[in-house]
Parts: sequence; C-alpha cells; structure tokens
Amino acid sequence: MILDRRTLLIGGGVGIGLIAGYALWPRHLRSPLTARPNEETFGAYIKITRDGRVTVAVPQVETGQGIWTALPQIVADELGAAWESIAVEPAPLEKIYANPRAKAEGWPEDLRITADSTSVRAFEQPLREAAAVVRTMLVGAAADRWNISERDCETADGFVINGVRTFGFGELAEEAAGRSAPQRPAFRQSTRGRLIGQSLQRLDAPAKTDGSLRYAGDVRLPDMLFASVRLAPPNGRLTGFSNDAAKASGGVRHIAARDQWLAIVAETWWAAERAIKAADPKFSGPATGSDARPLFDDALISGDAQNWFSRGDYGATVRGSHPLAATYYVAPSQHLGLEPLTATARDSGGQLEVWAPTQAPGVGPSDAMLYPMPVGEPAGRALGDGVAEIAATLARETGRPVQLSLSQSASQNHDRPSAGALAKVMALPGTGGLTAAWKLRVATADGLGSALAALDGQDASAKFGQTALDGSVPPYSIPHVAIDAVRAPIPFSAGYMRGSLQREFTFFTESFVDELARAAGMEPLAFRMSMLGGDWRLARCFEQVAQLAGWDGGGRGSTMGIAGCSAFGSHIALVASATIGEDQRIKVHRLVATVDCGRAVNSGLVTQQIAGGLLWALAQATMPAPEWIAGMPRARTFGETRLPRIADTPDLTVRLIPSTASPGGVSGLGTTVLAPAVANAIFAGTGKRMRELPFDPMATA
Repeated sequence: MILDRRTLLIGGGVGIGLIAGYALWPRHLRSPLTARPNEETFGAYIKITRDGRVTVAVPQVETGQGIWTALPQIVADELGAAWESIAVEPAPLEKIYANPRAKAEGWPEDLRITADSTSVRAFEQPLREAAAVVRTMLVGAAADRWNISERDCETADGFVINGVRTFGFGELAEEAAGRSAPQRPAFRQSTRGRLIGQSLQRLDAPAKTDGSLRYAGDVRLPDMLFASVRLAPPNGRLTGFSNDAAKASGGVRHIAARDQWLAIVAETWWAAERAIKAADPKFSGPATGSDARPLFDDALISGDAQNWFSRGDYGATVRGSHPLAATYYVAPSQHLGLEPLTATARDSGGQLEVWAPTQAPGVGPSDAMLYPMPVGEPAGRALGDGVAEIAATLARETGRPVQLSLSQSASQNHDRPSAGALAKVMALPGTGGLTAAWKLRVATADGLGSALAALDGQDASAKFGQTALDGSVPPYSIPHVAIDAVRAPIPFSAGYMRGSLQREFTFFTESFVDELARAAGMEPLAFRMSMLGGDWRLARCFEQVAQLAGWDGGGRGSTMGIAGCSAFGSHIALVASATIGEDQRIKVHRLVATVDCGRAVNSGLVTQQIAGGLLWALAQATMPAPEWIAGMPRARTFGETRLPRIADTPDLTVRLIPSTASPGGVSGLGTTVLAPAVANAIFAGTGKRMRELPFDPMATA
C-alpha cells in the first residue's frame, strides 16, 4: 500500500480550471487530474501508471476517520486492483468534487464538505461507477489483444485475466486510456479477490506512524516567519495594546492591529507569542454569565417555538390527561483537540497561497490557491476557523510567508462549541403501558448551520437549517408525535461537532424511554422492542447486543443500561455497565455495541470509528462543562478537564451485523448512545436519574 506523500502538501488549487458538464461521462475521459510521466488519467478519480500503481483522488478530508482508506477501497474492489498497488491523493479543488449529499443535507449544492458522516454515503456510488468504467476499458484493451470477447475476461489482483493468460493494469493503461468510455458499464460480478468488507490496513497509517504525514503546523517554506494572534470576543473589538512592550521583547518583525484582532509576526513562534503577551491587548466584549443554562431555561419557557415535526394529533390525544414529563439538559461542549488553530500563507507576486486544515476545501480567501491539509482535530472544529484570512493579510503585509498559530489557550477561547440543548419531554402511556403520544419541546441552536454561515461570511440564520433537528423524532412507532423547537439565544458562536445534535436527542429520547418503561413496570429492552414496529434493523441491533452483553434486564441493583439509535443511515444498540465510585465519579466498566451500517466498506475502520466515538462521548459526558467569559469558553489545562485516561478505558466490544443495505455513516454514530446507556445503568444501580450532561452525580437526586 502506498501513501503518495508528495501529494500530501499540495492537493490542487482553484487555478486548475473547471471542466464543465462533467457529471456525464464524456466519450473519451477528460480529467481534472494532473498526470505524471508514464501515468494515465481516467476521469475525475483514477490514475494508473505503467508499473501498475493505481492512484485514487479523494475529495474528502482525512480527519482520522479513515476516509483516505475507505474510498480507495471502494475503487480497488470494483476495479479488481491489488491493495498493495493503491495510492491516494487529495482531489483538486473543482466543482465536480462537491459533496453529492449536499442537497439532501440542506447545504449549498456546490459545497465540498466533510461532515455529518456523509463521506461514504456520498461517494460510494460515484467512485464505484468510475471504477467500473475504467475496469471495462482495461478489459476491452486486453480482449482486443487476445482477440476474444470481453465476456471471457475478469479482473483480480491488478490483472485482466483470461484463463491462464494475464495482462497487468499497467501494461494496458495507455491503450485503455485511448478507448471510448462505456456509457453504462456493469458492476463487477466476480467473487475473485474482492476487497469490500475486509479490514485492510489504512493507507495513512505508515506516514502517521513514522511522522512523515504533514499537518498544517508542519508546513515549512523558505524565508518563513511565524505569527501569534489574539482575537476579540464575539461582538467585541480591540481597544488597546502596548506597541513598545511588544517591540522590546525581541525578534518582532511586524505588528498588525485590526478591530477584531492583534497579530505579531516574528522569527519564531515563541518570540511572537512572548511579544503578544507583552503587548497585553485589551478587548471590549459582552458581559455574559459563566453558565449558559439560564439562557436555555428562559428560551424553553418563553421562546417562540416552531413546529419541526408532527404525526397524528398530540394535543387531542393528551387533552384532559396528565402526561409524564421530564426535563433534560446537555451543556455546550468544546472540541478540545490537540491541533491548534493554524494556517500558513504566501504571497508570490500577487498569487496568494494558503495551507490550512479545513473540512470545507474551496471556502476561504477568494483570490487564494488553497492547499487543504489533513485535519488533526477529529470532532469538527476544522469546519471553519477564521484564521486563514488573518494569515493571508500578514503574508501580504510582510512580503514573506507567514505561519499563524494560536496558543492552546487561545484556540480554546475561540473554539466554536456545540450548541447545547435543553428539552422537556412529555409522553402519555397507552394500552398495556405502551406510549400513545410523545412531545418534545427543545431549546437549542444550529451549530452546523452556524458553521456553514460563517464559512460564507454570513451571520447564522435565525431559523434552523433543513437537517438541524435530525434525530429529534424517536425511532419508535408512537402514533402521536410533536416536536417543537425554540432557538436558544446563546452568547457564543456555535459550530459543528461530530455526532451533534443526534447525540443530544438520543440522550433525551433513550433516557426518557427508560423512565417510561420503569413507570409502566416493564423491562426496558422489552418495552423498546414492543414499540419498534417496522424498524427491524434497529430491533436486530437490540436483540444481538442483549445476547452479546448478557443483558440482565436492568432491574434494581443491576449495573447495566441499554440504549439504541438510528442515525446517519445506520443503526446502533449499546449496553453499558457503569457505577459511581467512592470519589463520586462515574466509572464505566464495559461497553458492548452492535452496529448495522449497511455494507461495511472496511470492517476495521467501522469498528475503530464506533469505539472512538464511544470513548469520545464518554469524555464529553464526564468532564466538567466549560465556563463562559465574554461569550468565550474559559481556557483550561488538560488536567482541569479531567479527560479520561488509559486506565479509565472500559472493556469495549463492537460487533458488526452483516447487511446488504446501502452504506450508512459511522463517524458520529458511536457518540449518540453512550450517555443514555450509562445514565440508565446508573439509575438501575443507584436509583439516581442522570438528566444532565456532563454528568454530576453529586448534583443528582
């Protein structure tokens, strides 16, 4: 397996030139890809060298989710290539690579974006079709040489095969590239050498292991300077700083002040950071409370609600009755990634170049050639960080390349946290204790919508985006359902976070379903199964996780809790074993998950993403909520966050349920079920109902 390191620094720019009308295959495969010597291009995604190496151009950004492996694996399987011959490079910044799911997700249709667990769902079909075209062309070239029918040939392990005769892909590449492309190629039927579903080694693993993979902070350019910056709080401005003190600290080459920021450029980043501390910039900013909860309380009680979803007639069903009700809260939470906010810019005779970690390549300074870098923060912070524009300004003003990096504390201050949510859930029991009516009134904000608006230089819309409240409707067959949403007036800039808001809604739903089961005197799993109706895929997850975990019913004195979710086109069920320790902190001992994500491209990647999502959600559920100062989260040391350590890692089992359904998303799936399963386990063992995230056992009755 090959990771083409030469392409990791430069992935293509806006100046390459758009090939219009490329949605339909042309008669001969023109390509936006750049071919090296002895290399042939086939359409927008595939290149083949004379020695048989197959390079796959990947439109999506690698954030640790393994997409630089999953998408090439789709191509290799359909093509019949050998995995050892596969290389990967970032696709050029062309409109053809826009996310095909953008319209369904409510995003701008020409947006190239890596978010919301869409990558495999969006690109499996285009990549499979592209590989089928190339495979047909290779087979045609071989069949012509042998003077036989194409039906008598197959591909496997990088060869076109006819009995004992073979031609390597590299031998056929030049001839195949000159052939007419088929309009409707058949997908590969042979079972020989199939790769889909296998846990193949990640293509980015060797470079990550030996440190050769370049992240944005690793960019080094000739004559480069380094900069540090302080940014104003939301709705604030720079009011003063000490210019003399900054210059006196040594090594300073440039000082730039704007209403919204102060930046200092120096020979080293440490010199720049020392100088900006000496400058002691002062900013105005709004006076905000240290806790955001009161804002959610006010919004939920008195805010104007919009009906997001309705089924049946909830009002008529509950009229004259007293539904059960509970209020749940998820505090806004930070990303807390190790990669600081950073970008590098160079102005070469009027041509501006920018290197930045971004999940939305193509969005940035309009006159810049952007080189999107791999992202080192996996939870969504790289969907717009605002520092590339500042780096570009500094490069223009100094006439030298400038790498701008925020300190860890400044990166935390200017994080775009998840929006948080407060919900009142009400339900009316029906015949046999089952639920007849369900209502959720939620106060929250559209973090992903806010991030997309910021990318376009706009304020977040006062309305929720098309998919902002996805996951709010329970997966159960409840005849009367109403979902009302109120926009919470949060004082900070919310952003996209992996798994949100599905994570919040699953906490509300699965915790309250557990309460309803207890009120009805029913075992929690049986209660869920009785209401799942036609959702047989989620039902199968519940059945198998109960068997795998040795589910004990979750009765009084048990340490087990259960939860399930359907999200991102996938399904998951989780059994958690958890207790409250003598230090009054929650200890999770065991997690067992079953997952139906449709066709799994790479079973190892799916397992990694589910396990990683569960552990990430465990950290979010157990570390203290951020405090707020002037609309910004207060910076904390990692010790203050009390992030889980290796010794805190529970025994973890993930089982994939085989499926022939279309692939679903998984990178956010594991984040959804952790909190309610743990909360339900704590209730079983202690009688304490955990209705707030992060958990605080001391504050729970």
